[in-house]
Amino acid sequence: MAPLDFEKPLYELEAKIEELRAFTRDKNLDLVGEIVVLEEKAKELKKNIYQNLTPWQQAQLARHPQRPNSVEYIRLLVDKFFEMKGDRLYGDDPAIFGGIGLFHDRPVTMIGHVKGRDTKENLYRNFGMPHPEGYRKALRLMEQAAKFNRPIICFIDTPGAYCGIGAEERGQAEAIARNLFEMANLPVPIISVVIGEGGSGGALALGVGDRLLMMEHAIYSVASPESAASILFKDSTQAPRAASAMGITAERLYDLKVIDRIVPEPSGGAHRDPAGAAEELEKALEEELTKLLSLSKEELLRNRYEKYRHMGHNMMEL
Repeated sequence: MAPLDFEKPLYELEAKIEELRAFTRDKNLDLVGEIVVLEEKAKELKKNIYQNLTPWQQAQLARHPQRPNSVEYIRLLVDKFFEMKGDRLYGDDPAIFGGIGLFHDRPVTMIGHVKGRDTKENLYRNFGMPHPEGYRKALRLMEQAAKFNRPIICFIDTPGAYCGIGAEERGQAEAIARNLFEMANLPVPIISVVIGEGGSGGALALGVGDRLLMMEHAIYSVASPESAASILFKDSTQAPRAASAMGITAERLYDLKVIDRIVPEPSGGAHRDPAGAAEELEKALEEELTKLLSLSKEELLRNRYEKYRHMGHNMMEL
């Protein structure tokens, strides 16, 4: 696993610990004391690194190529998952993954953006940037969930919707706007979780729900730090500066009351312990879903309306 720049001291120390363990085994020496000291040092270093991340470092962590994606979370959280493809209008978009499964023995519809792990998969998934047919597929699954009274869980992880000529020709803006409009009125619980990078309207198209959660090291913003830097400072290399100014981190967005809950990640980030991250997410989803299922459809829609109607007021108060 290739470390990010700020992670290198930790990875180097962990590599030394592994070398010392191997040396101990090979030479049959007792170096337990030395190993314990180094392990304590690594533990403290890990804590110092990940508890003091800058917004730009958070953005790098949210984009980590080994970070769990929607497909992996769904496979860890859901039983008997059945993938559904196609928008019934144009085709299937691999950048959006979705279907039906059992979450704690309860039928749910799961939908999420998907980035690739390597160049080949990224090309197949279009680097997690959906076309209009991806959003229309998502809407088809959400409307089906409403018809059969199934809760909806969405995983957000995209740099933004694809802005190529083909996407524009097939109505990218209308597809996103339609999702926003319809999600506001679906009479079933909707929980959206930003698991990595939540960028622009491409993220928002899966983000209009009753609860918006964020993984601890995820980011959520109107544009990427690089794009914001190009617009504001005319220099994309000013991305770290833009990230600090934009308020893209989970902690900042929780303070602004844009999101409802921060889901903690294992020490070092979700990419270092995907199973541990899934366990934390599972707990949060079960708690939030239980609360939402106790509401009537009228209460659900009224609360959803009030949530978004007052969001701007909440931010102005701060």
